[in-house]
Formats: sequence, C-alpha cells, structure tokens
Amino acid sequence: MESTKSEPHRVLELFSGIGGMRMALEQAGKEFEIVSAIDVNPIANEVYKHNFGAKTVRNGNILSLTVEKVTKLKVDTILMSPPCQPFTRNGKFNDINDRRSDPFLHICELLDKMPLVKFILMENVKGFENSQACEMYKARLREAGFHYQQYILSPHQFGVPNTRHRYYCIAKRNGADFKWKSEEIITTPQAGYGAKQTLVGTIVDTQQDALESDGLKSATLLKHLPLMDVCTPESTNSMCFTKAYTHYAEGTGSVYCPLSRQEFDKTYALAMGAEEDEDRKLALLRELRVRYFTPKEVARLMSFPEHFSFPETVTNKQRYRVLGNSINVFVVSVLLHEL
Repeated sequence: MESTKSEPHRVLELFSGIGGMRMALEQAGKEFEIVSAIDVNPIANEVYKHNFGAKTVRNGNILSLTVEKVTKLKVDTILMSPPCQPFTRNGKFNDINDRRSDPFLHICELLDKMPLVKFILMENVKGFENSQACEMYKARLREAGFHYQQYILSPHQFGVPNTRHRYYCIAKRNGADFKWKSEEIITTPQAGYGAKQTLVGTIVDTQQDALESDGLKSATLLKHLPLMDVCTPESTNSMCFTKAYTHYAEGTGSVYCPLSRQEFDKTYALAMGAEEDEDRKLALLRELRVRYFTPKEVARLMSFPEHFSFPETVTNKQRYRVLGNSINVFVVSVLLHEL
C-alpha cells in the first residue's frame, strides 16, 4: 500500500555513502524522510552534507546501532549498501570472516527486534548471492517475518550506457506482495521499466575534449591503451567504474575518445602499424584525444541527477573513490517502485 503525502516513509539509510539511495527515492517519486544516514567514511559524509545538508547524516559505526535507537526513530524503511570487499577477489572472498562484514552481520542480528520496519532494500556486488553472509541474511529475514525477492541487474539493461551488475534484495513483511516476483533471482528487467537507450556522447562535456590536461599520459597510451575499453560518442555501453579509476589503467572503467568509432579505428590501426617508429606511433595515438571520464560524467553514467555536485575541497581521486563505492541511482529507483 502506497503511503500518502501525510505519511512519508521514515527511512534509515545505512552505509549511506554519497546519498545514492536517497536520490533513488527522489527519482522514484516517493514521499520520504531520511531520519538518519550513517557512514564511517568522512569524505562520503562531506559529499552527502554538501548535497543534502548536515541534519541527518553522521559519521558513525553501525555496530553502535541498537534496537532502542531504531525504535526511537520510528523507522519503517531501511536502505543499505554494505561494504562489498569481503565478497570480491580483491577482498580474498573472506566473507563473514572479514571484519568489514561485521556491521552488516550486526544488522542481521537486529532484524527480528524491529517490528516497525516493513521494507528493506539491500545492494551489494554480484557474487554476494553465493556468500555465507547472504545465506545468513535471508535466514534472519525469514525468522523476522519477512519474505524477499532477489535480483541481479545492470543499468545497461535499462538503456543506461554503463555496465554495473549488482545484487539486490528487497524484503517485505509476510503478506505484502511483490509487483515483480519470481522463485529465482530476477536477472532481466520487467517490460515497461526501461529508459530510452542513451548514447555515451550525450553525457560528456564536449569542452573537456579540448583540455590536454585530461588526456592519457604518453606511457599509458603506449602501454595500456590496447587493453582499455574506449568509448566514442555513439557507444551504447561503458565498463563498470571502480574506486581505483585513473589509479589503475586496466579493468577500472572505460576511457573516452571524442572521434567517431570509424575515425578511432582508422587512426588506431595506423598507430599500431607504426610499431617500429615510436614517435610516429605516439603522435597518432595522441590524435585520438583519449581521456578519462570526469567525475561529473561518471556520476551521470551512474544516473545521478544533474544537481548532484562535490565540495571543492574533495579531490578528483576522492571523487572517483566515492563514486566507485556508490550505486546506480536509476536501477535502485526502479526497484523502489516496490515500496
């Protein structure tokens, strides 16, 4: 049952980061009040405050959250994106034995003591569905009187030009039905929930293409460009952006070339043919004007609203890191139609 305007959802935003869940609520058109947003990352919290004010967000350890505190806040909705590192190769798949899982496991232990909570949305990395933490979470949900629906979805399935497969779990109190349900993990969007296919060229700032300072360094062009995913204006997809974007050249996100794909391929082929003349090869590669996406452009690829911005005190490296830890706002806004 939808809340009326006089009854906004009272939302607890855990692992709140830079406010992606809050922006997803806005995109979904829901009436809500964030009663508290909690994260341990001070940079992320500064970005949150910059965009939404300091009233609700706080630097806090979720391990200190008690049933009494949640009850006092009269929370009926929990949105959370716990740390994904315990469930990744870089985190050695340490799962529940990784101390970074402790705050999430703490929430699991509180679930059966929070009767006012009616709706929970949790996001994590693809692969979480095979973890011990996931099995524990689902068991605690069932014990607390919830049923749930699981999803693995990526924004490119909705017309957004970015691949970011993520695991989602929506839990509702027993008796509350799902609009979009399956016995299995849902991996394809339901008809009518997609957006019109967007091209990468529509989200870039064309004036950035003229700034040589944003271009790839010579060593990167020569050594890493063959291994990088290069987007052009007509591209319909880009790679998942991680918090190591620009720090590591490979596997952390796409780069951008303002030329057409045909022009790129032609010039790139000439460069590769000039293997024995490194100066000519480098000159041809520079003609491609390949550059990193700016933090603002990455935010757009992650479906952040245009009004979202960063404080001037936050460096580009910090911006990429907090974006890499965030969510795709559009995908979550689609799932919040279940609220």
